[in-house]
Amino acid sequence: MSTVSGAETTAAAVPPVHVGIEERAAVGRAARRRAPRSAHGEWAPGPDRPDPVALLRSQEATRVPALLDVRHERMLESPFAFFRGAAIVMASDLATVPSSGLEVQCCGDAHLSNFGGFASPDRSLVFDLNDFDETNPGPFEWDVKRLAASFEIAARERELTDREARDVVLECARTYRTAMASFAAMTNLETWYARLDARYLTAQLEAEGHRKGAERVDALVAKARAKDSAKALAKLARRVDGGYRIVSDPPFVVPVDEVVGSFGLDATHEQITAALAERFAAYRETLSDDTRRLVDGYRIVDMAHKVVGVGSVGTRCWIVLLLGRRDDDPLFLQIKEAQESVLEPYTRPSAYDHAGRRVVEGQRLLQAASDILLGWIRADGLDGSSRDFYVRQLWDWKLSADVGAMPPSLLRGYARMCGWTLARGHARSGDRIAISAYLGSGDRFDRAIADFAVAYADQNERDFTAAAGRLRASGPTV
Repeated sequence: MSTVSGAETTAAAVPPVHVGIEERAAVGRAARRRAPRSAHGEWAPGPDRPDPVALLRSQEATRVPALLDVRHERMLESPFAFFRGAAIVMASDLATVPSSGLEVQCCGDAHLSNFGGFASPDRSLVFDLNDFDETNPGPFEWDVKRLAASFEIAARERELTDREARDVVLECARTYRTAMASFAAMTNLETWYARLDARYLTAQLEAEGHRKGAERVDALVAKARAKDSAKALAKLARRVDGGYRIVSDPPFVVPVDEVVGSFGLDATHEQITAALAERFAAYRETLSDDTRRLVDGYRIVDMAHKVVGVGSVGTRCWIVLLLGRRDDDPLFLQIKEAQESVLEPYTRPSAYDHAGRRVVEGQRLLQAASDILLGWIRADGLDGSSRDFYVRQLWDWKLSADVGAMPPSLLRGYARMCGWTLARGHARSGDRIAISAYLGSGDRFDRAIADFAVAYADQNERDFTAAAGRLRASGPTV
């Protein structure tokens, strides 16, 4: 067993086979002795709290130096942007507070912008978690606290009143708790198949009198359906000598020919794509037989390095353009570097010796429906270092919520969606009966989480202010 905040975590995320419901509920109630629900409202930095900037710098030791100023610039746009990039800081902080010891497959970075819409394999637009770079087993409440704090910070950025912000956070925590109770009463298969899709969302908005909100969702869904590999081809590539090439836009998009040239290597485009095809064969082996058949129908055309996200800036992230039988049959894949989860030093090492596989397996466990092209690969970089990557489609009906434009009522609705979705992922990966018994039927946990969100949002503002001068001092922004 591993230790978190002096409390033992369960050795596995799921209960032993054939353990009775009452025994599982008793485990949850017993966890209250280790960590009373009211204790989750507590946050105060200890005298030995690690320096947040030092933690961020420790991540940057393995990242592309030329992109660090881009990372800093993005993180320093606002306290919320800083929070997005500082998952490593919050993981360090959560390791010092009381822990329930009830383990799930944590997202590890469950802030509100890491939820959104995308296409399921049956071509429905579903709402779910969509970022798993930091996924690893850990106490369930760590994800809840990160999500709740993100809503408090976003509410402040929207200049909501303290009461409005607290209502949003309470809605998130309450929905998580009541959803977990519902999942605890479901069969295993019912829990596994549960999901939110666009039709449900519009029906809910209409039922709650948000007709304009429902119309807005319909418009966003239509827009999302057009965001696919064909749209990426039109935006990211152009015809050159009768074929397609990814357009250069340094430092954000840099074609592989230019990257190779910057290392002083002499290689033709054909040699580069041939070498990539050899490595691509390893990714192919991580797919199911039927998906291999699909991938085999495509040929590699071009590749580029692409800057993505906020916290991910500086990691190696590539986009690959493939074409099928015709030029109007494109497929864009993203090959993103995977490193150690920020949770691993404080929970336990991943069960997988490949960081890319850790991400993929965590995603499959937490999501109701995952990209069929998910896979992983280990490759040697141009600098000679071996690195782990995971592979997914670049765009597949991607839809992100515009939280900045939401009135308080819609923000509360979004908080419900995120709370329910997080509970569903945890119910699939952990002991939903034990967690529900721990949470109980009252609002003690909800109120504690709301208190924590306020205290941690204050901490995040202090960290943001303190980090601003030090990160900017590292060099000019791009």
